[in-house]
Amino acid sequence: MLMMFPVILLLTATLSHSIGQVESHEESGVWSCDSQPEIRLQADFRPGVITLDGHIQDWKDIEGSEFSLLPALDPDVDKEYRGGEMTIKALHDGSEVFFMLQVDGSYTYLKGDSHRCASVALMFQIGENATYYNMGGCSEAPDTCTSKTCHGHEVDIMHFATGNAIPGRLYGSNPLDNINGNRGNRFGHLEDVYAWNPHCRYLDGMGPSGNVSATKHNWKGVWWHSSFTRSSGFVEEDNPYGSEGQSGAYYFEFSRPFRTMDRLQQDVQFTIGRTSKVSVAFWYPEDGKPWHASGHYSIGCDWIGFDVLPSEAIMPTKDLQKNPWDVAMAFSLLFSVVAFCLSVFVGHRFSSFTKSKDVFIPLDTF
Repeated sequence: MLMMFPVILLLTATLSHSIGQVESHEESGVWSCDSQPEIRLQADFRPGVITLDGHIQDWKDIEGSEFSLLPALDPDVDKEYRGGEMTIKALHDGSEVFFMLQVDGSYTYLKGDSHRCASVALMFQIGENATYYNMGGCSEAPDTCTSKTCHGHEVDIMHFATGNAIPGRLYGSNPLDNINGNRGNRFGHLEDVYAWNPHCRYLDGMGPSGNVSATKHNWKGVWWHSSFTRSSGFVEEDNPYGSEGQSGAYYFEFSRPFRTMDRLQQDVQFTIGRTSKVSVAFWYPEDGKPWHASGHYSIGCDWIGFDVLPSEAIMPTKDLQKNPWDVAMAFSLLFSVVAFCLSVFVGHRFSSFTKSKDVFIPLDTF
């Protein structure tokens, strides 16, 4: 079990299309963090494996990491999330990166009220000076934070509030919201956000002065709960989709291209063979009470290294064990080489025997 002390992620409660200045969730007092840099996440090269549908059977052969979830504002082990640890898995197919988050929790859902539904967020470092604590750590106030005054403190945030999201349905990037030139998601509230600190947090494409550029939402995501008995897709009329209080686990799947068209330092850019920095937050309405913005759990008190591994980093023997066709091809190649060698040997012997039968004998010897 990987035990880590969580940090104040300070993510917003519900990221709306008018994200701007918000109340600070900073913790008073001196901040202390016992980070563990040896704990990392990694994404192996595994193309053609994952379908974003909320079902996690296709992740069963992918190794993951487990993290304790402690309250972000009061990292007391005695107040650890009662549902247990969060499991995080990742992989890539050479052009997109995929994430799977799994956490136990009794099913609860109230359509239209994300505060009474499970929600998650991923946060990545963009700027070299961006700290995990204080969401980038820029010291500027809301009326002075800009892309210039806070340069180098940018963080990229993907927040999924599920109160309007149908389980098993894909949310995020869509043509209607992309036309608006920002990273909002009017259908399921899977938002693409950037921040310099807790006071200065905006939808991608937006800024302190309003819309600053036309951008495209690149994230896609889906959620599911293990208590659901239907394997086919839900529709809105099926709400509430399951039985309230049913025990089980929440599953969240996300994907995003390695590279985006970002020109304003609002998106993290992934590169094969390089390490990014990431963390994860989780909100849950415990004891029937709605969660609040700063009442989330966190997996750590500092950035966690996220390694995107090249294909050659995977051991060949491991691939052969997992793919029987590779084993068959290997034996087929071996048999072909043996057959070729035997044919050369037989041909050589036959040629030598024929030559010995054709020796010329003069007539005068009789």
